[in-house]
Amino acid sequence: MKEVSKVVKNLVLFIAIVSSLQGFAFSEGQDEGAVKGSERVNEYIQHHIKDSHDFHLFSYTNSEGERKHVGFPLPVILWSSNGLVTFMSSEFHHDDNGEVIVERNGSKFVKLHSKIYELEEGATSVNLDESHHATNAHRVLDFSITKSVFGILLVGLLMLLAFSSLARQYKNKSIPTGFGRVLEPLVLYVRDEIAKPNIGEKKYRQFTGYLLTVFFFIWILNLLGLTPFGFNVTGQVAVTAALAIFTLIIYTVSGNKDYWMHMLWMPGVPVLIRPVLAIIELAGAFLIKPFSLLVRLFANITAGHIVFMSLIAIMFVLKESLGTVGATGLSVLLSVLILIIEILVAFLQAYIFTMLSALFIGMAVAEHDHEHHHDVEGHEMPDEEDVRADFI
Repeated sequence: MKEVSKVVKNLVLFIAIVSSLQGFAFSEGQDEGAVKGSERVNEYIQHHIKDSHDFHLFSYTNSEGERKHVGFPLPVILWSSNGLVTFMSSEFHHDDNGEVIVERNGSKFVKLHSKIYELEEGATSVNLDESHHATNAHRVLDFSITKSVFGILLVGLLMLLAFSSLARQYKNKSIPTGFGRVLEPLVLYVRDEIAKPNIGEKKYRQFTGYLLTVFFFIWILNLLGLTPFGFNVTGQVAVTAALAIFTLIIYTVSGNKDYWMHMLWMPGVPVLIRPVLAIIELAGAFLIKPFSLLVRLFANITAGHIVFMSLIAIMFVLKESLGTVGATGLSVLLSVLILIIEILVAFLQAYIFTMLSALFIGMAVAEHDHEHHHDVEGHEMPDEEDVRADFI
């Protein structure tokens, strides 16, 4: 337990240190690109929570007055009118306003609002309408390795290495050593406190692998989102929607006869009401449940990023009214407090998503008891356990 506690403490300390570095992304210079007011701060925060084609750590102005950006590029993979095109995102030189043009394979590309466009034939620059949308360019199929894709691949690789090592240890020893001692109690927690109670003793094993994958995947990505690298994978609707669809597919395919019978032609209610209840149940299974999964995760993680970055921005927005020391001290204090909460939220959101997934799967595979009681008139009466399950 001492080793586990030490690892957890070091992990929390590491996240706190690197998260505090996010403040460097706000530049205090008076040149173009520096944070000068609430509008600029809002623009920066919106840019931070979006996906992008490169990693931007921070910016600074050198002695010659030139604006420099520190980060590293990612591969850009496009399918244009002239076929497949690949190049590094550094070709855009951190431009997101459509001013830098990249020419490849006879096509011209610009990046506008984090989206890549191909200029129409004969165009030498992008033209924008009043809404700042391109009028002489069209979107291309983008298969690029963005920050979110890179984060997903990184977490997938880390999970593969960690759990492969844990599985190998069980072949030779009954008690894992090293980092496996940290993973084992979490694995047992998901199995004993989430999978078994919600799915049941008989069928929990066939779904535990998925639940463990989802839990650790979301949790590690949430923790990476607290680092200055700008990861916000679980704050992307596409990612949370994909996770929700996986859960939807699993409980839909795994649903037994009783599950579909109660959904499509619910017993124990008047015949005229059954079609109405069937519509409500189908909407709940295919729309409401997946929507609740994706929105809860997306909204909480995105809100946490916005609040955290807003608190860091206090040192710049309130610098004139509170002074440098006062604004910086208030910003650091509030940022540390919200960081502690965000670390808890990172685990909590992974737990909630996994718990709800297990609950939905358990409802689909539950074996119903058909030995019901009858009232004095001979009508079928549901058991107390059935009533409670339906109410939940």
